[in-house]
Formats: sequence, structure tokens, C-alpha cells
Amino acid sequence: MSDEQPLVLIVEDEPDLADLYATWLRKDYRIRVAYGGREALEKLDNEVNVVLLDRRMPDLSGDEALAEIRDRGFECRVAMVTAVEPDFDIIAMGFDDYLVKPVSREALTETVSNLLLRNDYDTGIQDLFSLASKKALLESEKDEATLKDNEEYQELTAQLNELRADLDETLGQLDETKGVTAVYRDIGESSDSQDS
Repeated sequence: MSDEQPLVLIVEDEPDLADLYATWLRKDYRIRVAYGGREALEKLDNEVNVVLLDRRMPDLSGDEALAEIRDRGFECRVAMVTAVEPDFDIIAMGFDDYLVKPVSREALTETVSNLLLRNDYDTGIQDLFSLASKKALLESEKDEATLKDNEEYQELTAQLNELRADLDETLGQLDETKGVTAVYRDIGESSDSQDS
């Protein structure tokens, strides 16, 4: 394997599932596997590009591990891969994407690919991707009335709209790749549906 391949850290306390994810990704990426939150923090270094992080683990929860990853200043992208249905608590969390189990091979590989694509852009655009992912996730899980009544969701929407306005010029200069186009389109559609 080439050292140029991105490194993915899989954090999952169910060994069979962790090993399955590793099998799915091993062809395209270097892989490290941790079977718990504490082990993940031991295996994390600046080489890691993407972390796939379970939320429910007995030794150290994914939420706690995520907070520690961000507190330590690691620049890696983090996707929560979990059976925990998302709620408004996700707004304050520092993840980049969120997958609800069961996860297909296609969804997992696409998520890793998109997270690596985000690494190529500056912090503002990475923040835009993260906020848009959270907004889309909440919209897929909550009804319109619940969203309208939630102050955190309204703040998220305002923050996303402000960031979008600030980044319009930058986004216009990006290469039109599938990932960027799809996310930008989703952001626009999501915004348009909320404005109507």
C-alpha cells in the first residue's frame, strides 16, 4: 500500500462490524481499527484523515471521544456512524457527517470520499458542509412544526444562511466536482424549502 493513501480510523465496539467496515474500505484507504473510544484516542495522530466514530461505546462514548478529538486540535474529518437517532443535540457537536445504522457499503464509502473531498477546502467551506449536513439530517428526522419551534434549529439555519452568503464567491470559484455540486445543490434546496 502506498503512503499516499488517506488513513481512516474506524471506531466501533462491535468487532464484527468494525472489521466489516475495514474490509469495505481497505482497497482504497489505509485503515486503523479501534474497538472503543479510549483505544481510538490512543490510535489517533495527525496522519488520520477520517474518523468513523460510533456514539454508543461502553468505555468512552463517541460524543466524549469526539469532544476530545476536537479539544486536541486534530484536523481530521469525523463521521458519526451510529444507531443513535439524531436529535437537536447534534447541532453543538463537532462532527462533519452522521450516518444512522444499518449502513450500506455504498453509503460508507461515499461518506469517506466526501469527507476527504472536504479536506481540500478551507475552513469556511468545511463549516458550510458540516452545518448543511446537520440541517439536512434534522430535516429528515423532524417534522416542520418541530423544526419551526426549535430555537437551536433556527439559529443553525441563520448561521448556515450567513455562511452561505459569505462563501458564495468562494464556492463559485471551486471546480465543479460531483461532491461540491451535490452539496451546494442540497444546501440551496434545503434553504429554499425553509424560505417558502
